[in-house]
Amino acid sequence: MAYIDRAITSVLKNRVRASKCILVTGARQVGKSTLIRHEFPEYNRVNFDDRLTRIQAKDEPKLFFMNNPCPLFIDEVQKENSVLEEIKIIVDEREERGLFILSGSQKLELMKGMSESLAGRVSITELAGLSLREIHNIKFNRHFVPTEEYLKERETDFKKYDNLWEMIHRGSYPELYEINRDWQDYYASYVSTYLERDINELISADSITFTKFLTAVAARTGELLNYANIAGEVGVSEPTIKSWISILERTGIVYLLQPYSASALNRAIKTPKIYFRDTGLACYLTRWLTADALKNSAVAGNMFETFVVSEILKSYINEGKDYKFSIFYYRGKDKTSTCENEIDIIIEENGVLYPIEIKMSGNPKAEMGAANVVLDKIVEKKRGMGVILCLIPKKTYLRDNLVALPIEYV
Repeated sequence: MAYIDRAITSVLKNRVRASKCILVTGARQVGKSTLIRHEFPEYNRVNFDDRLTRIQAKDEPKLFFMNNPCPLFIDEVQKENSVLEEIKIIVDEREERGLFILSGSQKLELMKGMSESLAGRVSITELAGLSLREIHNIKFNRHFVPTEEYLKERETDFKKYDNLWEMIHRGSYPELYEINRDWQDYYASYVSTYLERDINELISADSITFTKFLTAVAARTGELLNYANIAGEVGVSEPTIKSWISILERTGIVYLLQPYSASALNRAIKTPKIYFRDTGLACYLTRWLTADALKNSAVAGNMFETFVVSEILKSYINEGKDYKFSIFYYRGKDKTSTCENEIDIIIEENGVLYPIEIKMSGNPKAEMGAANVVLDKIVEKKRGMGVILCLIPKKTYLRDNLVALPIEYV
């Protein structure tokens, strides 16, 4: 199996050198265990997926840590949160850095345990699926923000992606790139394993109903989140759908993109948009079985947008940056217009708002950025360069403050 170098490696190594305890979060199969085994081979390793290991850690914690001394990597640590108290005692007693590397795929449960037992003692790092940069061995590792400085630096390590729709369809799980794994078999096993090992621990639902729910959500990737609509299709209550969406979010399956909030935009829609983190999984659930069929389908635009949003998030994650308060969208009706305005992505950085449109087009027009002027109403912020991320072959300025970019720039 060929190991693909992960962009976050240098960030993780720096945090291991600086912190006593490191937590790596991320969805199942994004490569957490592989990354840690490959980059930290000197660490002892245990996996709390193993029931007997969990029992020993719970019943005899001191004996467990005698048999598994530091430096220690504990995988799926949320399966037995009780060990966090013993880890707290160890890190408080010792001065060495990098004593523990913990990993897990249930973010909320992990955060709760960390806040109760290891507050102020743990450095948290997120790992996503493979990015296009990682797949193409591009070493550039800055988060996407369309400044002139970023664009010039990005062009120093630039490669054209010739098989884009194949990668959108395949998805971002490392195993699909490291070995010759059948696509349908992989995702069938992933859904089955995901239901059996994670979801059934968090909800009470039969696998048929939950798979129906997953499919309904996948069919709405890139759309405004409508709980009632999904509940009607699946045949369960709206509160149940809200609970299940929350579970998908905290296990890294979906991302909820929040609307940009400003007092000047008082007619803005307040509902989040929902995106699958992995387009391959969304394609499998909605039965788009080939890249060509997806490319020519009615959902191609939403899937393309989902893919680009995911790549932008990965650019933040792989640099170790927090994106929760930096990336938004806007949709609303301005008083001066009869139609609804929409900006797919707003990136906020250093008091500047960068409006981003995502278009599955090779022929971008300046009017695609017409909604950007709504940001001028926010007097305390400055509007930066507008971008149309699309299928154009090269960077093209459409106005002095609007540029069309190939998605390779992300």
